[in-house]
Amino acid sequence: MFASLSRRLFIGTVATAAIAALAPAQAADPIKLRISTPAVEADWHAKMLPVFKQELEKTAPGQFDVEIHLNGTLFKQGTEPAAMQRGNLEMAMISAFDISKQIPEWSIFTAGYLLRDPDHQRKVFGSDVGQEMYRLVEDKMGIKILDVGYLGTRQLNLRTEKEVKTPADLAGVKLRMPGSDTWLFLGKALGANPLPVAFGEIYTALQTGAIDGQDNPLPTVRAAKFYEVTKQVVLTDHLVDAIFLSMAGSTWKKLDEKQKAAVTNAAKAAVRFNNENRIKEETELADFFKSQGLKVYKPDVEAFRAQVQKTYLESELSKAWPKGMVDRVNAIK
Repeated sequence: MFASLSRRLFIGTVATAAIAALAPAQAADPIKLRISTPAVEADWHAKMLPVFKQELEKTAPGQFDVEIHLNGTLFKQGTEPAAMQRGNLEMAMISAFDISKQIPEWSIFTAGYLLRDPDHQRKVFGSDVGQEMYRLVEDKMGIKILDVGYLGTRQLNLRTEKEVKTPADLAGVKLRMPGSDTWLFLGKALGANPLPVAFGEIYTALQTGAIDGQDNPLPTVRAAKFYEVTKQVVLTDHLVDAIFLSMAGSTWKKLDEKQKAAVTNAAKAAVRFNNENRIKEETELADFFKSQGLKVYKPDVEAFRAQVQKTYLESELSKAWPKGMVDRVNAIK
C-alpha cells in the first residue's frame, strides 16, 4: 500500500512538472509599452499608434500591453528621450531635433531644404546613410529607432495679414518654434524672430497675439485647429519633417528575437498607415484652408532656400555634420 501511494505521488509530481514545462510563454505577464507623444487625437501620427497596437496583438497575442498617451500628457514634448534613457518610458515618437540635442551630427536633419520630399526622406533613412545615423542613436543614446514616419512638409501659418514673399518680410514676426536651439536656429534662418512655445500652448498664444505665427505641416494645422486663429498659410516647403517611432534600449534588449521582429513589423505597418494618409491629406488641404477664409499662397521659395542654406552652411551647426553627408544625401534619388 505504501509503495502504491509513493508511486502515485511520484507520477503526480512528474505530471505537474511536465504541465508547467509545457505552459506557453504567453502565460507570463505582458511587457508594458507606454508610448508618449504630443500629437493630438485627430493627427495621423496619433492615429497610427492604434495600428501599431493592433498589429502587435495580431502577431504576438498577449505578449505586450500597449498604452498610448497623447497630447503630451505623460511626458512633455522634447523630454521623451531622457525619460526613455532613465528607464521611465518604453516608447516615444521623437524628432531629429530631439536627437540633435545629444548627438550634434543629427542636426543635419534639422536643416531646412535638405530632404526634398517624402519619397526622398524614406530612401535616405532606408539607405546606408540612415542606418549609420540610427546606429549613432543606439550607441550614444541607448534608444532603438524602429522606423521613420513622414510628419509632413512644414509651412508657415500666420495670424498677420502682411503678405510674405521673401525672408525679409518675416523681420520682427514672432514665430513659434519648439524649445531647442536647433529649432530656434531654423526660425532665425527663415528670417523670423523665433519664440519657444510648447505645442499644447500654440492655439492660445495665436489667439491672444503672444505669437504671430507657427510652423507645422498642414495636416497638423487642421488637426490642432490652428486655422481658426490664423489668417494665412505661406507654402515655404522649408522642412520635410520626420518622426521616429522609437523604443528605449533597455526595453528592446529584454525582447527575444521573435518579439523584436513583431515590434519592428508593427512599427512598419503603423508608419505605412501614417505616410499614406498624411500624403493624401496634404494634397487636399490648400482648398480646405481657403474654404475657411485663409489666404494660401507660395512665396519666393528660391529666395528662402538660398538664405536658409547659406545661413546653415556658415553656422557652427554645420561643423558637426558628418563629412560628405550633404553630398551623400543629395546623391540619393
